[in-house]
Amino acid sequence: MARKKKILTIAGGLILIAVIGTGVYFGTRKTETNNTELAYVYRVSLMNPASQVQRMAGTVEPQETWEVQKSSDREVEQILVKAGDEVKVGTALFVYNTEQTQTELEEAQLEIERLDGETENLKTQIAQLEKEKKKAAEDEKFSYTTQIQTAQTDLKKSEYEKKAKQVEISQKQDKIANATVVSEIDGIVKSINDGSETDMYSSDSNAFITILATGDYRIKGKVNEQNLSEIQEGEKAIVRSRVDENQTWSGTFTAVNTDEAENNNNNMYYGATSTETTSSSYSFYVMLDSSDGLLLGQHVYIEKDLGEEQSGIWLDEGYIVNADSKPYVWTEDNKGKLEKRDVTLGEYNEETYQYEIQSGLEESDYIAFPQDFLEEGMKATHEESETISDEESTDDTGKMEESEEISEIESEE
Repeated sequence: MARKKKILTIAGGLILIAVIGTGVYFGTRKTETNNTELAYVYRVSLMNPASQVQRMAGTVEPQETWEVQKSSDREVEQILVKAGDEVKVGTALFVYNTEQTQTELEEAQLEIERLDGETENLKTQIAQLEKEKKKAAEDEKFSYTTQIQTAQTDLKKSEYEKKAKQVEISQKQDKIANATVVSEIDGIVKSINDGSETDMYSSDSNAFITILATGDYRIKGKVNEQNLSEIQEGEKAIVRSRVDENQTWSGTFTAVNTDEAENNNNNMYYGATSTETTSSSYSFYVMLDSSDGLLLGQHVYIEKDLGEEQSGIWLDEGYIVNADSKPYVWTEDNKGKLEKRDVTLGEYNEETYQYEIQSGLEESDYIAFPQDFLEEGMKATHEESETISDEESTDDTGKMEESEEISEIESEE
C-alpha cells in the first residue's frame, strides 16, 4: 500500500508536515537559540480524529412551510395572530373586511329580483302574442311571429343574466362566510407581511403570512463556495448540539442548491478562518432520521458521518518509531525534556493510516514527530515562537528573508 508524506524545508531550519490519510500535522522543528536545541511537541488529545472533523453551522427548520396568500382585491380588517404565535388547525389568522362585499351582495340580490320580474313579464307577453296570433288574419301573422321571436330572445337573455348573477351572489356569500382565514396546519407563525411585523428567522417570501409546521424537522445549512465539494448528496451526516457535544442526531445530506447564492464575508465552517473578504454561500439541508429533542430555530453543528468513531488513542503511523518491532514515540517527560516512550500498538486503520495505542500514552501527553536530530534530554517546547531560530527570524517588515528558499519534497514509501 502506497503511503505519501510531504516535507517542507526552510533554509536555516526544518518544518516537517506529515500527511497521512486525512490527518495533517506539523512536525517538530530543530532550531538552535542560545545554543539550546528545541523540539516542538504536540498534545495527543488534539490528534483525535474526531477533533479534526469540519463543522458547519445549521438551523432547525420545519419540513413543511405554509404560505398564506392574501387576495389582492380584498382588504384585511383584522389580523388575529402575530409572529411567534403557535397555531393549530382551525386557528383564526385574520379577517377580511366584508362591508363592500355585503353591499355588492345586496345589489346583486336586487338585480335578481328585477330579472325575475322581467322574466315573468316576457313569459306573459309571449303567451299573449301567441294567443292573438291564432286569431289574427293571415297577413298579420308574420308581424306576431316577429314579436314573439324578439320576446323569446329577450327572455333567454334575461334568464342568462339571472344565472350569472346567481353565481356572483354565491361567490359573494362565500366571501362573507369565509371572511375569517384559519390555519390549515399546526405550526408557528414565522412572519406577517403587513409592513410592520419582522420575520422571526428572516424570510424572502412575499406571502402575507408564513407558518412553519411543527413536528418533523430538517436542518438547513450553508456551505462556502470554496467548500462545495465537501457536501455530497446522499452522504450520512451528524447533527450535533452546540450546548451538549454528546447530543447528536443522524441524517442525510441533500444536494447543495447552487442556483441561489448568498454573498457574505463569513466562513460557515466552525473554527475556520479565511483571508477572503467576500464570498458566496449556498444552502443545503440535512434530512433527519429523527428530530426528537430538537427545537424549531435551534442552532446546531453539522458534520460528516465518518462511520463508527474510534475510541481510545489513535496516532498517525508517522509518529511511531519501529512500529514493526519495538515501537516507541518521542514524548515530553515531566521535566520538559524529550524521552523515548515504549508503546503497545493495537489495530491499524488502513483508511486513516493510524495505529491504536493500547498503552504507553495518555491524551494529556505531548509527543514530537520523529526526526534524525532528536535526542533524549532535548528541551521540548509547546510555543511555536520558541522554535524560530535566529537564522529564520523576520526582517523589519515582518517578511521572511529572501535568501530562505521553500521547497516541497514528496516521497512515496
